[in-house]
Amino acid sequence: MNIASLLKCRLFTALVTLCMLGNLPAFAQDVKFTSSDKKIEQAFVWAKGMALHYKGHPADPVGAWYESALPPRDAFCMRDVSHQSIGGEIVGLQRENNNMLTLFAHNISASKNWCSYWEMNKAGKPAPEDYRNDREFWYNLPANFDVLNASWRMYMWTGNKYYINDPAFVNFQEKTVKDYIDAWVLSADSMLNRPAHPNAPVPFNESDSFHRCRGLPSYSEGVPNLKTGVDLLAALYRGLSTYSAILASKGKQAEAKTYAIKAEKYRQRLEADWWDAKDNLYFTYYGKDGKFGRDEGETFLLWFDALKDTTRINRTLTHLASKTWNVENTSYLPLIFYNNNSWHKARDYTLYLSDKNTERREYPEVSFGVIEGVVQGLMGVSPDARSQSISTIYKTTDNANASVSNLPLLGTVVNITHQSVRESSLINTGKRQVKWKAMFYGNYKQAYANGKPVRVKQTTDNWGKHITFAEFAVKPGAQVKISVK
Repeated sequence: MNIASLLKCRLFTALVTLCMLGNLPAFAQDVKFTSSDKKIEQAFVWAKGMALHYKGHPADPVGAWYESALPPRDAFCMRDVSHQSIGGEIVGLQRENNNMLTLFAHNISASKNWCSYWEMNKAGKPAPEDYRNDREFWYNLPANFDVLNASWRMYMWTGNKYYINDPAFVNFQEKTVKDYIDAWVLSADSMLNRPAHPNAPVPFNESDSFHRCRGLPSYSEGVPNLKTGVDLLAALYRGLSTYSAILASKGKQAEAKTYAIKAEKYRQRLEADWWDAKDNLYFTYYGKDGKFGRDEGETFLLWFDALKDTTRINRTLTHLASKTWNVENTSYLPLIFYNNNSWHKARDYTLYLSDKNTERREYPEVSFGVIEGVVQGLMGVSPDARSQSISTIYKTTDNANASVSNLPLLGTVVNITHQSVRESSLINTGKRQVKWKAMFYGNYKQAYANGKPVRVKQTTDNWGKHITFAEFAVKPGAQVKISVK
């Protein structure tokens, strides 16, 4: 879509967005987190204030947006928005998420070999720092799969099928998993022998970054002569897995199975080709010289949940924790470490990122990453729109209590409190019923909900840790308090 067409459709898109959001209850803008762990509470307070500081002006031509790129640019890029979107939902930036992700979906085009605009600014134009024309621009190839996954995560969090059913998103999905992969030579068996610049402008100017980086096969931008990054394989795996889940949610089981199989082929190649048995670590890039190397990139193996071997996951976590990374990479780590059974380290990263002495903590991803790390990580809040359900599990070994209130999700608003690792409560202050799966680490035989005994079930997580849980339907205005013994 060209710029003129894009601007003409802005009114229509805005009306669609308003109608779509109008079907949902008014969201509480003032989410709060409190805890007896005052350092974590203060980290959240800082992060919330910083995140809302980056909200765009209502009169900006692009529409609703928030800063998600280098702050001087007044812009938002595909990778950052994909990462910041859940944090944005938590603090009330629903319209901003909807508008930015819609713009990325709308702007995929054949003239850009099925890329979108990597970065857009508040004027509603592709940022000139990254775009000259449809033949000359900067673009990181994992971005399409990141946005595809982010749109699914938005659906899972909000319950809003717009993110998976709107024609712009459906087109983006279909073009990404087919034409985009073909155009950029990204089949599972071609990742080590694909050309480094399959769609370069002609004549090709190596010194022009809009030629050289038109289709960077990684988010790692500091490695010269890069042919493939391991994060691209992880993104492909997650993108195709996500598309499989989208198809399954629509009852298209046969197609969903096809894409699940395709996704698994990337994961198999990742494990077979990219594990360095000598150092017990993953390589992170493959160069034009035919050699593997290691730089940035491991973060995305875990962000895209592409690893299943817990021994290799632990080795990757240990290596990540052994080095100091830039704040962009570090902003992913609170949630990653909470999700991978390393809660103390997750807390350390949360405090590090919010520390006033941490260099570049003002970078937008940092505050949004802290917010998501606290709510989805520490509090263990995980909505699932397919079943209108919320699962919670407290990820701490301390005696601290923690509570998040005015939390918008699944078309309602909830207050969630973990009084301890054995006692939690949920209040539904919104207008839609939700199903609550209250989970606790440990093998407990008894549970009481609002003082009455209830049936519990047992399961284990990916790390073999025992989990006890009970499920409840929580109507609007109702409260359930559960404890296990």
